[in-house]
Amino acid sequence: MNKYNILEKLEYKDKVAITVMFESEFSKEIRIVFKQDQVMKEHKTSYPITVEIFEGEILFGVNGQIHTLTRGDIVSLEANVPHDLKANKNSIVRLSLSKKDSINRVKGVLKL
Repeated sequence: MNKYNILEKLEYKDKVAITVMFESEFSKEIRIVFKQDQVMKEHKTSYPITVEIFEGEILFGVNGQIHTLTRGDIVSLEANVPHDLKANKNSIVRLSLSKKDSINRVKGVLKL
């Protein structure tokens, strides 16, 4: 069993904060904390992902089309779909990655 409280040690920092909550046999569960107006530039992954808005409001761009996601919204993307995120409000996002994907790839998006 894996357990993590998504609100534990929560801080809104000057940069988007990425935390690995835990890994299971098939996935990596990531918490991404955004202050209002912070951005993750357009990127894509070689594996499918699931994104849940735990708190706040995110502008979620997919292939150039912007979707407003709010608390409780969950979306999934197939592999190789370009997407970007911008926080309209302070936000907490849960990202579910394939076990084959890399947390370093996610952190690398912030350096683009």
